Amino acid sequence: MPSILTALLIALVSVTPTVSPGQTSEPVVIAHRGASGYLPEHTLEAKTLAYAMRADYIEQDLVLSKDDHLIVMHDIYLDKVTNIRDVFPQRARQDGHFYVIDFTLEELKRLEVTGPFLSGMGQTRPQFQGRFPLWQSHFQLATFAEELELIRGLNQSLGYNVGIYPEIKKPWFHHREGKDISRKVLQALKHHGYTTGADKVFLQAFDAEELQHIHTELMPQLEMELPLIQLIAESDWGEKLVRHAGEWIQYDYNWMRTPEGLEKISRYAAGIGPWHPMLLDERGKVNSLVADAHRLGLRVHPYTFRADPDQVPEDFRSFEEFVLFYFEEVHVDGIFTDHPDKVRALRKQANHQKNP
Repeated sequence: MPSILTALLIALVSVTPTVSPGQTSEPVVIAHRGASGYLPEHTLEAKTLAYAMRADYIEQDLVLSKDDHLIVMHDIYLDKVTNIRDVFPQRARQDGHFYVIDFTLEELKRLEVTGPFLSGMGQTRPQFQGRFPLWQSHFQLATFAEELELIRGLNQSLGYNVGIYPEIKKPWFHHREGKDISRKVLQALKHHGYTTGADKVFLQAFDAEELQHIHTELMPQLEMELPLIQLIAESDWGEKLVRHAGEWIQYDYNWMRTPEGLEKISRYAAGIGPWHPMLLDERGKVNSLVADAHRLGLRVHPYTFRADPDQVPEDFRSFEEFVLFYFEEVHVDGIFTDHPDKVRALRKQANHQKNP
């Protein structure tokens, strides 16, 4: 393990073991792409720091390489977090993007990784100001197997029980490219000992039809029973495209936020992952989505809570007020956050206020 990982663990891991599932009803802290508020997202270093900060779950976004390795990567293309344009300048597709699926693992390991950046006028700038500097130190893309080995190894050596929260990215795209990413993900999970919810794992996707396929066909075939989470997007985000009249069009997500839609979701999923504004009405008041989900036994894990000053919604005076509102007023069951240490501290504060 690189020395940076060891140093992070020595500096930050406490001695109190993680509470196992079923022993507490407090909301879970999910490290969104690792401790991505502090280190480049989805690197092993960011995941180790998230572990050291004692996240309950650590997220892995998954895409496939050309040679069928599961790569921990938020996007299906490499443009915004690697130096792909410098290393393989002629390998972009016609749309200008460099797709993970067009590169072998050996090629992907040659890339340098940094935090998400924006490009324009021949320059790049960080998407989030004040975070780890762009292009400093040395970070690589990781495979799903490497990350699972890391987390399971730390659970064994430290005696904790930190869970995983993988997301299958754009199954429709992988199917169009001739690859069954969902089967690959399930096979990898089973190989590493994740077969039921007791193994502290949630499996998430924005694709409802793919989750239903996993629930009714793939998991029974593989003798697995994982809790699934239906992520909810705005329809114009492009999380899923469907073929209609010979064209690819945006999938309509609006049905998921209705009582009837939630009832349908409850037949195949254990919970929902909405964008946090979806839980409020136009006046900023709590709407019925959480209560409707809870009546059906669905967990609610909204995304993404970032402590960067320009990422806190203007209706809240601080990150602390933002998070505590969702804990105490919205009554969510967990939070995806780039800053797991801050959210853990706020959860402790909220618990103390309830039970002084």
